[in-house]
Amino acid sequence: MNDYDDIINLPHHQSKNHPHMSMHDRAAQFAPFAALTGYDDAVKEARRLTDSKPELDENKLEELDQKLADLMIRIEEHPEVVITYFEPDDKKEGGAYVTCVSKLKKIDSYKHQLIFEDGRELKICNIVEIKKMV
Repeated sequence: MNDYDDIINLPHHQSKNHPHMSMHDRAAQFAPFAALTGYDDAVKEARRLTDSKPELDENKLEELDQKLADLMIRIEEHPEVVITYFEPDDKKEGGAYVTCVSKLKKIDSYKHQLIFEDGRELKICNIVEIKKMV
């Protein structure tokens, strides 16, 4: 005779006071949970890489100034430009380099920014390169 032979064939107990729990609810008891809410997001954010803002030398700054001056002369033509600029990150130090192709609408010398026909506004201090003007 084995240890549990006397109870092995007895019917499963059903409580008279509590309703039967569904399989879904029973499984939920054993589901994993996040003990530290937001921890996974914080780790992902810390792993995300950003680039540092470039420090342009005098030659590069003069070249950009000349290209901006040329754009001011041609502003009535709404020239199409290809601009690479640095976009600072909202959540951490650094940012990313972005290249945009768009038609220039206006150069706002008071706010020091370029305004494009698609509504985008770009600070001149973030421009890294103006590749070509069409």
